[in-house]
Amino acid sequence: MGKQKEFTGIVTSDKMQKTVVVKTMHLTKHAKYSKTVRRYNKFKAHDEKGIAKLGDTVSIVETRPLSKDKRFMVQQVIKKAVSTHVPAPEEIV
Repeated sequence: MGKQKEFTGIVTSDKMQKTVVVKTMHLTKHAKYSKTVRRYNKFKAHDEKGIAKLGDTVSIVETRPLSKDKRFMVQQVIKKAVSTHVPAPEEIV
C-alpha cells in the first residue's frame, strides 16, 4: 500500500454536518513562461467532532471514500481563525 496523502489548508466552508471544505495551495512553474504560479485545490474533508471552523488552518489526510466526493479526514486544527464575525449595521450604533 502507498503512503496516505497529507495536505494543509484553510477551511472555506463549514456549513455541512460533519464535513468541511478545505482550500489548499501549491506552487508550480508555468510551462511556457517559467513563472512560479499558485494553484489551488478544494477538498471535502470529514470532521466527525466538528472542531474545524471557518478560517481555521487544518491538516487533512487521505482516507477511504466516505461519500461521492469526500476522500479526506481532518487530522488536526493547526491554527484557529481570528473572529469571523462581521457586525451588522444595527450592532455598530
